Amino acid sequence: MTIEVEIRNRLGTFDLDVNFVAAGRLTALFGASGSGKTSVVNAIAGMVKPTSGRIVVDGRVMVDTAHGIFVPRHRRRIGYVFQEPRLFPHLSVRQNLKYGLWFTPSAERKADFARIVDLLGIGGLLDRHPGHLSGGEKQRVAIGRALLTSPQLLLMDEPLASLDHARKLEILPYIERLRDQSRVPIIYVSHAIAEVTRLATDIVVMSQGRAVEWGPTEDVMQRLDVLPIEEKDEAGAIIDASVESYDPAYDMSHLRAPAGLIRIPGRLGDTGAPIRLRLKARDIMLATEMPRGLSALNVLQGVVSGIGEQAGPQVEIRMDCHGTPIIARITRQSLDALELRPGMACFAIVKSVVLEGAGRAPPSYGHLTGDKPRDHLVGTG
Repeated sequence: MTIEVEIRNRLGTFDLDVNFVAAGRLTALFGASGSGKTSVVNAIAGMVKPTSGRIVVDGRVMVDTAHGIFVPRHRRRIGYVFQEPRLFPHLSVRQNLKYGLWFTPSAERKADFARIVDLLGIGGLLDRHPGHLSGGEKQRVAIGRALLTSPQLLLMDEPLASLDHARKLEILPYIERLRDQSRVPIIYVSHAIAEVTRLATDIVVMSQGRAVEWGPTEDVMQRLDVLPIEEKDEAGAIIDASVESYDPAYDMSHLRAPAGLIRIPGRLGDTGAPIRLRLKARDIMLATEMPRGLSALNVLQGVVSGIGEQAGPQVEIRMDCHGTPIIARITRQSLDALELRPGMACFAIVKSVVLEGAGRAPPSYGHLTGDKPRDHLVGTG
């Protein structure tokens, strides 16, 4: 499904002027607070009528101000999950879930109640009331209610913002399942880079009411120039790998990626389990020869593919490691000392890796080894 957004709107002193096309399973609207992310999803949902523009969802025109088209929000078949679950406290979980069904015409009801309950792991909650649920459980019920409206598109506006870190780790695997199994495309609003890199197949970077960049996650996360200034230290390469083997003697998992073999402490899953990794530019060292006598376990071989602007004390070096782009941030002094140039053979020494948990099922489904989901920086030396 393709979502086309081209809208302009003025909200007080804030000007929104956004133009992008999204075609991924989960497209993240990413940017600092106040960049216009929620305004965009509200326009897509029909909660805001833009001054001018056009919104098309899977070929269906929702807004076209030039032709006087504005489909009311109740006719758009778009589900919306807010920051707060907004469940009805006097209704049970089962009744909250079925609330979505009641307002969906029978001819348009395509959602399977049992399948959605199973997908979100809320079968044991059906007879409870919201007051007896945790924050993560409430949000899963809110997602289920939105899915039971049989939406053509699901909007999620900072759905984890009100949860503490433990509850976020609890619900993230369910959103991954939703992304991979529900067949409902998602537009996901967040200012948290860890959420975005773990969940998004595509990213739209928002800044001051504009979409400054959009595309596949692995491409956008390398654009250090377009990321919010507070997130530039988090930028780098996104690598999809799989578990090749586990070494119990050292408690190390060996991950296979196109860039090479990557070793990570701990048992991360069964052989073949998919894992998403983030290699931050600041955590990559470079060498012109294969290093020896080094504690770091992960060394990736490649060639220099590009050198960034050399105006400040630091510079970004781009490498091609067997088709996988890697970015390293080093000083200009190191650049001169190594005499790096495009096409030159080089070795990337990975000091640490961020595990983003891609492809993992919730622990209750036994996809891994019973360990809690991991989403943190891991030293590799």
